[in-house]
Amino acid sequence: MSLSFDGLTFITRCGIFMTAIAARELMPPLCVDLDGALIRSNLLLEALLRLVGRNPLYLFMAMLWLLRGRAILKGQVAARIELNPAALPYDSELLEWLRSERARGRDLWLYSEANERLATAVTGHLGIFEGVVGGNQVVGDGRFDYCDRERRDRARWRPLLRALRPHQWIKNVLLFVPLLAAHRAGNLAALATTLLAFVAFSLCASAVYILNDLLDLESDRKHPRKASRPFASGDATIASGLLLIPILFGAAATVTAFLPVNFRLVLGVYFALTLAYSLNLKRRVLLDAMALAALYTLRIIAGATATSIALSFWLLLFSVFLFLSLAFAKRFAELDDLRRQHLLHAAGRGYRTEDLPILRSMGTASGYLSVLVLALYINSPDVGALYHRPKVIWLLCIAMLYWISRLWVVAQRGKLHDDPVIYAMQDRVSLLTGLLAAFIIGAAI
Repeated sequence: MSLSFDGLTFITRCGIFMTAIAARELMPPLCVDLDGALIRSNLLLEALLRLVGRNPLYLFMAMLWLLRGRAILKGQVAARIELNPAALPYDSELLEWLRSERARGRDLWLYSEANERLATAVTGHLGIFEGVVGGNQVVGDGRFDYCDRERRDRARWRPLLRALRPHQWIKNVLLFVPLLAAHRAGNLAALATTLLAFVAFSLCASAVYILNDLLDLESDRKHPRKASRPFASGDATIASGLLLIPILFGAAATVTAFLPVNFRLVLGVYFALTLAYSLNLKRRVLLDAMALAALYTLRIIAGATATSIALSFWLLLFSVFLFLSLAFAKRFAELDDLRRQHLLHAAGRGYRTEDLPILRSMGTASGYLSVLVLALYINSPDVGALYHRPKVIWLLCIAMLYWISRLWVVAQRGKLHDDPVIYAMQDRVSLLTGLLAAFIIGAAI
């Protein structure tokens, strides 16, 4: 008896189907742990942080929910949050292997202790799991393999060290400005006090950086550079960040015990403003830039209060305009980067790429106003008490005009780091301009 082509095809397909069934029966189902294995994060903590970022009062609500049990906490958080499963930090190698196992006919189940609604959103996005199991639930007849979180020893302190952003501590050098402006850099007692203030500010700033990163996880993951930050990428755990924040604040408070009360007040204002920035102001057009300028200026005020140096009106006005220009440059650089990627708006921010021209105009205007304040200072009665040759400072005006103009040309060309202060510390021309400015001031004294 001969078989037609269709008959042979049918038998062949049946053979493949029966082989797949046999292989499937030989392979036990695989349960994959969601938190720490499939994703390099914790789904419940991510949802809770997003809820607190939306309204800080939810932090107190979460404490009340937790008192009623973890299940209540999970349910209440899940009912108020819509997580984007595509933005979670998946373990790409594990996910690729799971897809290959699925292709071999193996049943995959997602194990999660998070709320089922949140976990189901992940399974729906990936499309490779049969469903979600949790708690004491079992799969099938109870025979299954389990893929737990990675337990290899890793140098976990390195991602946490990066999360502190020690390179950002360079901004706190601004605390030494009042000391230099008052020509008291040779006073060892004042210098030691300013060093203590520098340490306290750096510890407090790092705590706020971690808090900001934890509240900004999803938008950071959409950013080409910020996606590699320790918490956004999953290199550092959310739990470790939450633990580190009070430790850093406690250390900062301990250092401030050796500093004047007025310094503690300024540091408290700095913390309150940074907290307001992290929770709300960073999403407000213009207010975010003004807040950043105020945070830079507060560093100068803090340096003055630590050493009891009277602040000059001219110095404060100069710093406000200069740092407002740098804040606009920061936003301009971020938006310009998005424009080059053909994106319309910044995630987690209130700006759109169409705002680039007005940001450039406001930024350059603020920078030039800082030079105008410097020029007016040269002709003020105050300058004669500190400088024997005040007219030499006119050369500083020229140097400042050049540096500010060049900064905005670099920004326009898309070559500015999204933090202009860090850029200035790494840019050779900026460093040479700074040395020239120091030489000019020294010649004017």
